[in-house]
Amino acid sequence: MEKDSEQMAETTNQQERDMESNSLHQPLLKRNLTLSSSPLALVGAKVSYIESLDYEINENDLFKHDWRSRSQAQVLQYIFLKWLLAFLVGLLTGLIATLINLAVENIAGYKLLAVVQYIDNKRYMMGFLYMTGVNFLLTLVATVLCVFFAPTAAGPGIPEIKAYLNGVDTPNMYGATTMFVKIVGSIGAVAAGLDLGKEGPLVHIGACIASLLGQGGPDDYRIKWRWIRYFNNDRDRRDIITCGASSGVCAAFRAPVGGVLFALEEVATWWRSALLWRTFFSTAVVVVVLRAFMEYCKDGACGLFGQGGLIMFDVGGVPVRYHVADLIPVTVIGIIGGVLGSLYNYLLHKVLRLYNLINAKGKLAKISLSLAVSLFTSACLYGLPFLASCTPCDPSLVDSECPSTGRMGNFKQFNCPKGHYNDLATLLLTTNDDAVRNIFSTNTPSEYRVFSLVIFFILYCILGLFTFGIAVPSGLFLPIILMGSAYGRLLGMAMGPYASIDQGLYAVLGAASLMAGSMRMTVSLCVIFLELTNNLLLLPITMLVLLISKSVGDCFNPSIYEIILELKGLPFLEAHPEPWMRNITVGELADVKPPVVTLSGIETVGRIVDVLRNTTHNGFAVVDSVGQVSEVHGLVLRAHLLLVLKKKWFLQERRRTEEWEVREKFTWVDVAERWGTIEEVAVTKEEMEMYVDLHPLTNSTPYTVVETMSVAKALVQFRQVGLRHMLVLPKYHGHGVPPVVGILTRQDLRAHNILSAFPHLEKSHTSKKGR
Repeated sequence: MEKDSEQMAETTNQQERDMESNSLHQPLLKRNLTLSSSPLALVGAKVSYIESLDYEINENDLFKHDWRSRSQAQVLQYIFLKWLLAFLVGLLTGLIATLINLAVENIAGYKLLAVVQYIDNKRYMMGFLYMTGVNFLLTLVATVLCVFFAPTAAGPGIPEIKAYLNGVDTPNMYGATTMFVKIVGSIGAVAAGLDLGKEGPLVHIGACIASLLGQGGPDDYRIKWRWIRYFNNDRDRRDIITCGASSGVCAAFRAPVGGVLFALEEVATWWRSALLWRTFFSTAVVVVVLRAFMEYCKDGACGLFGQGGLIMFDVGGVPVRYHVADLIPVTVIGIIGGVLGSLYNYLLHKVLRLYNLINAKGKLAKISLSLAVSLFTSACLYGLPFLASCTPCDPSLVDSECPSTGRMGNFKQFNCPKGHYNDLATLLLTTNDDAVRNIFSTNTPSEYRVFSLVIFFILYCILGLFTFGIAVPSGLFLPIILMGSAYGRLLGMAMGPYASIDQGLYAVLGAASLMAGSMRMTVSLCVIFLELTNNLLLLPITMLVLLISKSVGDCFNPSIYEIILELKGLPFLEAHPEPWMRNITVGELADVKPPVVTLSGIETVGRIVDVLRNTTHNGFAVVDSVGQVSEVHGLVLRAHLLLVLKKKWFLQERRRTEEWEVREKFTWVDVAERWGTIEEVAVTKEEMEMYVDLHPLTNSTPYTVVETMSVAKALVQFRQVGLRHMLVLPKYHGHGVPPVVGILTRQDLRAHNILSAFPHLEKSHTSKKGR
């Protein structure tokens, strides 16, 4: 017996090693090439089993009774609690965003002030060692937290949020430990000067706050108050997490409307008007909190924090004038953004595959990779400004403005004589947010040299590729903004006397174009940039740039978040089905699956236990026999069957139960929760012979389709309604005809899995396109 268990353990370990030891030319996740494949995905540091979420309303007898018996006061309480949670999500996200900004600005600011002091005293090696050492320690703290305590906190978290709102439950993504590591790790990684932003982590932090509030706290310390348990279901949790994601974007950019539109355009699959109001309310609370702290901190009460305003890159006072001739360089910026954005996605895809091989070697390899990137970044940020020559200050500037030795300012002295400044140090030897402010600065046509901007662009292209993917919380927005603003400003310098648009505005357009070319967002990005720059006159040309960049990028590859979703193996359902999906029916899909497992309306306990032990299905069709014909009563969930077994709601004889019997044993709260696994249930031999009436717990109105419906049409319905199970019914009913042809799930409707069973579909479509 011991030998058998050792062999099984060895086999399991070998399978896990096989899953994670992929070659550079394979996907990050080995896939089971069958239609009924087990849902596996790369979550955090390992391959995990994932489940779909039950967004569909389960209209069983308990739900209907609860809906009928709710008083007006209970309905108002439910609505009030939704708005209260939206308020708390906005409030806590705003407070944590302020804390992160406060910590980053002070840690990075005082570090840079010390480095500048060493440089002023000609102690160059000491300055390099100090800067490298501090960055090394900050990166080490962020990496160790992610590797040992919360692997799911690494990365931006936005792809997993997209997957969750699409209907995929990823384990350990929204826990308290993950949120804590995300906060501390983000502070350490950004303050260490790594080429990453805090925008992605803030979106994840907002989602974690929302999830923890919705479920009453962490799993081990969950509050059991009755009013909190109103939201203990996937449907309401989805709405709250949507509010959290939009609040995170708002906290990162101080853009409340942009945050709402980001959630609508990029992360949310399902939307309605009531959700729009609550997300807008949450982002409004975030803005109020941020503004209040900035007013408090602007006089120096918070150290080096508070130098900026509510608008991060305010160019509201800059006159924006452009003519028809200016549309040519604007179009060029859009095309460059689309090409470079798709190229960035392609190269980052390759780098992430390479990092997967390195990270598969263990925790020490992950830590070593992060520290190596930190050392390389520190060396470049400190050493490259020595390559740039000193530039004399403009005589019209006040002495306090040029040169400056502090953290703020566009004209850093950096080893230059009095009256001169180093333009490359202005961009590199500063915090990431200040670097963006500096390169976006207007009315500075001769501040930067072409050589410095080229060095800056090349450096951040390299750092942007090799920093994302290490084991620290990271965001993609800031690296892309820095890269895009560099070539935008270069184009503005090239146009020079031929254009009437300021070079700083060219930098803004360049950043917008690269973000659209990589992330493929348009409306939300447009509004975010308008809220950042506080200048509505930029609207027409920003819209043009974004549309061109997205269109060009779409010609080459998907968005960066879609690439990450595919690499991780998360079964995200796209909005548009493949053209060949119209050539196959759902009945044909059901035919290549294992036979459907059904239960009787009144079933034996032994049959239920047997089904739960020998299948992994999460839903089972309930079939009643009426004479010689069987008819579908509905769909019962695995969680509800486990609930019945745990509460031992058994009958001595085969009969239907009364309504009062059901309400005496179960409440709507019980039905909303998940109830562990079948291994946790103990059933005696005598109980196996008893019966269970499944009718009260069965969803009597599941979504069904006829077997002749095309897969394309079924996929659209499945995604838009947010289903977990779709019943396929026969076209003709009668004696000898099975009442259910099959049950389709998310995995069955994925293009990859369908083509594994029907490879001729893609070939036929390809041959038609070739003609």
